[in-house]
Amino acid sequence: MIRFALLVLLSVLAPSIVAAQSYPSKPIHIILPYVPGGIIDTAGRHLALRLSESLGQSVVADNRPGAGGVVGTDVVARSAPDGYTILLNDPALVSNPSLLPDVPYELSALQPVSVVGSSPAVIVASPHLPVTSFSELLAYAQANPGKLNFASAGIGTAPHLAAEMIKLRIGISMQHVPYRGIGAAYPDVLSGKVQLAFSSIAGAVPFTRDGRVRPLATTRAVRSPVYPDVPTVAESGLPGFDVDLWIAIYVPAGVPAPVLGRLNSEITKVLQHPELKAAFAKIGIEPRGTSPEEAAAFTRAEFEKWKKVIVEGKIKPE
Repeated sequence: MIRFALLVLLSVLAPSIVAAQSYPSKPIHIILPYVPGGIIDTAGRHLALRLSESLGQSVVADNRPGAGGVVGTDVVARSAPDGYTILLNDPALVSNPSLLPDVPYELSALQPVSVVGSSPAVIVASPHLPVTSFSELLAYAQANPGKLNFASAGIGTAPHLAAEMIKLRIGISMQHVPYRGIGAAYPDVLSGKVQLAFSSIAGAVPFTRDGRVRPLATTRAVRSPVYPDVPTVAESGLPGFDVDLWIAIYVPAGVPAPVLGRLNSEITKVLQHPELKAAFAKIGIEPRGTSPEEAAAFTRAEFEKWKKVIVEGKIKPE
């Protein structure tokens, strides 16, 4: 009976053991659910390069944009759970199910592998707006209700939701002006047509570097190395405020545990590569690296956080 039980156990475990030993035996596709040029695309291509070197197998960056990240995410959710199709995504992964009425994927269809990086949003002001700090911005907004507007990269993006969280915390009114990518917003911010932008650091740096717009605050709990002299929102009047434009790797649910473990360990290793760290720093990303369990807990917490903001803020897609 013992021998029989061992044979049954081996018959169950053997396929995953074999898969792990031979993985990867063909190219891996890392799906980037946005157009080329943004943070996900840039970070994804650097990750693909370093993972190719580390795994000894080609890792192909594959842009699948559409519907605010939904299209590419659904591609991965429907893929075979073999570790050969992986996803790099941002907070839209967890905000879209609460924001959109017809998201085709369930979060349970995806297995988190690792949170690979963190970055704050940065709040920047038009040179035509008479404020020089976040606290001055709050005072101006309270003294001029309904007169402020702000740009973001689109409805439901983390910078947009950061602004909505601030509005809920303070009880101020600001009009959201969504763009198709934050880069498209900056001409209007420079002209004063739009007074503020809640931006990625990558989008803001070319304009803050030469003083064309003024950084007021960043949104994580700690200051950004890119803007060490710019205080956080939490330092400037909203204690505990923390919004992270994180990026994380996911695979389809059901990937064998040994394959998941191999992916996680290789990601952790490449996040320490000096050239990858330097490339991430240029776009304001701090490398992290977590266990799959930590990534799963983080994903659940982010889902609940943004669901609350979306519901309480009555945010709807246009």
